[in-house]
Amino acid sequence: MSIKLDHVGEYEALIALYEKEGLDTSLFGDRIAAIIVSGDKILGLNNTPGVKIRGEVVGSAVRADVRIAEGVKLPFPVHLCTGYLGDEGYQKVVFNIKVGRGSKVKFISHCIFPYARDFTHEAVTTMEVGDGASVIYEDEHVHGEGVRMMGKTEVNIGKKGEYTGRFSLLKHRAKELKLEMVARLADYAVAEMTSKVRSVKDDRVEMKEAAYLNGTASRVNLKTTAVAFGNAVVSVINEVYGIGDYTKGHVECREIVKDNADVQTVPLLRVKNDKAELTHEASIGKINEAQLMQLMAKGLTEAEAVDMIIRGLLGG
Repeated sequence: MSIKLDHVGEYEALIALYEKEGLDTSLFGDRIAAIIVSGDKILGLNNTPGVKIRGEVVGSAVRADVRIAEGVKLPFPVHLCTGYLGDEGYQKVVFNIKVGRGSKVKFISHCIFPYARDFTHEAVTTMEVGDGASVIYEDEHVHGEGVRMMGKTEVNIGKKGEYTGRFSLLKHRAKELKLEMVARLADYAVAEMTSKVRSVKDDRVEMKEAAYLNGTASRVNLKTTAVAFGNAVVSVINEVYGIGDYTKGHVECREIVKDNADVQTVPLLRVKNDKAELTHEASIGKINEAQLMQLMAKGLTEAEAVDMIIRGLLGG
């Protein structure tokens, strides 16, 4: 990892935060292709065989172009880290990712803003998944009390390509979250997009996932799980468009509400081809009372029992 001398202290502070949060510090090693961003600065950048990352600061934004060569099977993930150690400010990052034909790669993206009181993070990601390529993209967040996050991801998946996208914000506040993910699938392409968010107090969350099944026999599965406590407000919209022949799409929404939280979910299925098959299931409910009582009978407090149920639901 190439680190500028005047950024060493900030780089080491980020690693210390990874250790504190139980995240994998080996992602900072030389065998990992990575770009490390703090605020509007690029702290570190590392390339490995088959992976080329080019980063630059454009105005107030950091832009990174990531290229995965054709036929590459990466043994280690590509690490995309965006952080900020101050308590207020603005950060914009733009990722332009292209994965070559037949390649197999996993991306791990971390957004680390532990001390934020009045901070805005804007992230724009575009990705091209080549024909026959397989991509996993995991996006995990560590937030302070005052983060406004706006994220938009657009993915084009080539013929017989596979894409798995996972977003999670489980242990920290959402505060203000606007998340949009769009996938467009070519012939025989497959996608799964999963989002898990825990909101508390007066958090405001808007999540939208959309998939366009353009190609013949393309398939998608959209899964959203949201838990809302206190006075949080959560809106979830999942859209699937069946356009190509023999396409299949499924939407699954699960929301849990506690206290005075306000949650709405909107599954939208639109068939533009009579050979398409789209399905959905959605549920909004409260904590399972029988399960809660069973856990409390084993000695847990109500708060501990609720936390265990939520962690089981979210998988965190």
